[in-house]
Amino acid sequence: MVRAMVQQAVQGSSAAYAKEMERLSAKESLLLAFKDAGGFEALVTGKTTDMQRIDVNERIVSLERLNPTPRPTTSPYLDGRWNFEWFGSGSSGFFAARFVFERFPPALASLSKLGVVIKDGYVNIEANVKFFNSIESKAILSTKLSVEGPLRMKEEYIEGIIKSPKINEETIPPQLRGTFDQAASTIQQLPDPIRDAVATGFKVPLGGTFYRLFMISYLDDEILITRDTAGVPEVLTRLDPAPSPLIEPVTDYES
Repeated sequence: MVRAMVQQAVQGSSAAYAKEMERLSAKESLLLAFKDAGGFEALVTGKTTDMQRIDVNERIVSLERLNPTPRPTTSPYLDGRWNFEWFGSGSSGFFAARFVFERFPPALASLSKLGVVIKDGYVNIEANVKFFNSIESKAILSTKLSVEGPLRMKEEYIEGIIKSPKINEETIPPQLRGTFDQAASTIQQLPDPIRDAVATGFKVPLGGTFYRLFMISYLDDEILITRDTAGVPEVLTRLDPAPSPLIEPVTDYES
């Protein structure tokens, strides 16, 4: 009986080790597929081929089935700073990025960052756009998360914030110098309330009018994969150190 128990324990440990090695290999394979597909810019500019898309989606599915976090909606790994690596044609991240690349040529504007900050049930989606390589503006979409199950969450949109542009005068093209000086002079002549609003940015209250449902199909200390109601995946990678794994609390889910 003792020998049988020892053999069973060894076999169980070997199976767990093999599964973990399979998961790490699948994760590395997915990250390499992102790179082979041309990365973030190729995705939003439409340069990713159908073969590259299907290859990435196949590797996403392979990693999802090895999800090590059974209750990701209440996991401490969810909080943190995340960077978009992949999103499908129907996702909100895709439309936000594609809007910039379709309306402005690369020499005029570039999307330097599209990231997410999740903290205590609240989310800030940040997009940084740079014009003429000298004027940088940031747009922030704030949302609130509600846990509706071990995998499912509801995201309500709270407000949109458009930050005032930050201008590096040394890099402004000479042909735009006169326009810039004229605009700066005009702003200084505005009434104080308007000038203060321009300086601090504009807020667009959304009041929870809009929301979306999504599920977390994979979560560990480095990668987050979500799918919306149409099954479109979004893949994000962590930018900051992951928190220490803790015992996940038992949560009463909202219906």
